[in-house]
Amino acid sequence: MKCLACGSGALVEGALTDGSGTNVFFNPGDIPMLKKMLGIGNRGIRAYACVHCQNLQFAVEFKENDLEKYQQFEGQQPGVLERINSEPEKLEE
Repeated sequence: MKCLACGSGALVEGALTDGSGTNVFFNPGDIPMLKKMLGIGNRGIRAYACVHCQNLQFAVEFKENDLEKYQQFEGQQPGVLERINSEPEKLEE
């Protein structure tokens, strides 16, 4: 993984915690409030700090069923060979 701000590969992995040392979690917006209050549906957060520019970036630990639920595509997606062999479209000016 590289730093999104400067491109450096010198990242230190860590975790987010609040003042009492409790981990901080990500809650998807479509989770009902009661489940959020009970901690059901929480997703872990990984934090990465760049040694060079001190940028802090995050990654969410999604579960397998999250990938199926949230990855929605419009229409049929082209295959890998079709993507490789297609010519790039030129931007209109």
